[in-house]
Amino acid sequence: MPRMMPHVDVVIVGMGWTGSIAARELADTGLRIVGLERGRFRDTTPDFTAPNALDELRWNSRGEMFQDLSLDTITFRNEPSETALPMRRLGAFLLGEGLGGAGVHWNGQHWRFMPSDFQMRSHNEARYGKAFIDPELTIQDWDITYDELEPYYDKFEYVCGTSGKAGNLKGTIQEGGNPFEGPRTREYPLPPLRQGYGPRLFGDTVKKLGYKPFPQPASNVSQDSYTTPDGVQMGPCTYCGFCERYGCYNWSKASPFNTVLPVALKSPNFELRCDCRVTRVELTPDRKAARGVTYFDVAGRETFQPADIVLLCAFQVHNVRLMLMSGIGPAYDARTGQGTVGRNFAYQTMAYIYPFFADKRMNAYAGAGAMGMTIDDFNGDNFDHRPHGFIGGGYILGQTTGARPIQQTVLPDDAPRWGAGWKKALHDWYDRSFTIQTHGASMARRTNYIDLDPTYRDVYGMPLARVTFDFPQNDLKMRRFLADKATEIARAMNPTYVKVSLPPVPFSIVPYQTTHTTGGAVLGANRRSSAVTTYLQSWDVLNVFVHGSCSFPQNAGYNPTNTVAALSYRSLDAMKSKYLNNPGRLI
Repeated sequence: MPRMMPHVDVVIVGMGWTGSIAARELADTGLRIVGLERGRFRDTTPDFTAPNALDELRWNSRGEMFQDLSLDTITFRNEPSETALPMRRLGAFLLGEGLGGAGVHWNGQHWRFMPSDFQMRSHNEARYGKAFIDPELTIQDWDITYDELEPYYDKFEYVCGTSGKAGNLKGTIQEGGNPFEGPRTREYPLPPLRQGYGPRLFGDTVKKLGYKPFPQPASNVSQDSYTTPDGVQMGPCTYCGFCERYGCYNWSKASPFNTVLPVALKSPNFELRCDCRVTRVELTPDRKAARGVTYFDVAGRETFQPADIVLLCAFQVHNVRLMLMSGIGPAYDARTGQGTVGRNFAYQTMAYIYPFFADKRMNAYAGAGAMGMTIDDFNGDNFDHRPHGFIGGGYILGQTTGARPIQQTVLPDDAPRWGAGWKKALHDWYDRSFTIQTHGASMARRTNYIDLDPTYRDVYGMPLARVTFDFPQNDLKMRRFLADKATEIARAMNPTYVKVSLPPVPFSIVPYQTTHTTGGAVLGANRRSSAVTTYLQSWDVLNVFVHGSCSFPQNAGYNPTNTVAALSYRSLDAMKSKYLNNPGRLI
């Protein structure tokens, strides 16, 4: 028999960005709240103080802050006809684990989606016709608009102390910002980060080519200090070059640690329990309501936590797996196209271009996770797609995130791979290149989905999540187009050499590409094509709310964190103003 815990009003599963936001937003309602985190407790001090925070071997190579794959992993295959195998080593994406989740090791790249991204099908059909969209794509509208999310985008930017330059203030285009963005009500809370030599060179070059460069929005503090709306103080970015895959020792990169968690942890209504692995949501006999969750604690004891409301705020794939194991909503069947839970897994479509300069130093050691100059001329529907035969797009970014000697050693293709020749090439080319990245959208495809693996199980005997994914032809055309544009930009800088790096096709789970996995619990206004409503409420179990990028119907050409947070704030706002007074379906 599982150990029984005292009843609470709300149980939150996962304490990364969305779980921490939920704890902070609900703590002042008087509700009794328990937050369950599968990983260990950690904080800036003592876990990420200097010099420990700058240990590349520990955090990058050994991946100590990521999920322990010996206890729990996923299985992967490209097509339904294949047999999926477990991911034994961290590769294409990095599953976060521990208090703060992936919000600790992200780069701080803080984007809003464009208005047309939320009308992916209807917008493209209206402009290009239904026949233009590849029939293998299962893209759909979000049934929510940019204007509905704008106040929540704004809120999270001020929570994070985001540094940037507005490009569209209340419909008026602003010099120096992104002219393609949707209208915003006010400026970013802080001015842009200072740019390194590589990003400046990129910005000057694309401007000469007729494009419209602007500084990448960054949740890294660009001034001496910043105080959040809750009174939490953040420190200045020191451009140390250790953002992605690292915790910030200076309180300058926004994370749950220096924004929302301190407020939640001070509340007497909130209790945090780490090292608690939730295995399922327990339902009533009629399967229309959740009674609470079952988890294993740090001592390995199976425990039941009863609650009136369950918030699933774990990493994208873990949320979908919990829904499948708990029987929340109909599981997706790729053969028939029926069912919603697991449907429309999507990713990001990346390419990397490296211009090398024998006569220039980049000084790339002075970097930041979101330091860069960007163009959006080829993102979304900012250009005519008719001649190219695909929909979607992505931003092109000239960036310098650091010059870490293990992870960020990039050499020309003809450099020796080992021995004295490799050492000489490293000596000759270190700090003489920078990254031009194309960050493309990912369109949903009928055979890209998540289900439960019939063979492999985790340490507790639960079936692993099985991910089936490959790039649609639409996205490969888009990637080629964006990579060609980025290569043209690189060659316009008159470099000594240009290296083009494209992730392998079929999609491989081995080389890292991005941690932006999305879909599987898609939101919408139609329960036949969505697992949750636009307020992230389960259609089938009304006291279960599912937060995170699992709600995306497909992924846009931007980093997802700001949109994830905006959706959570909107859901929590509706919960406080409507659901708590009258529990039931919000739409």
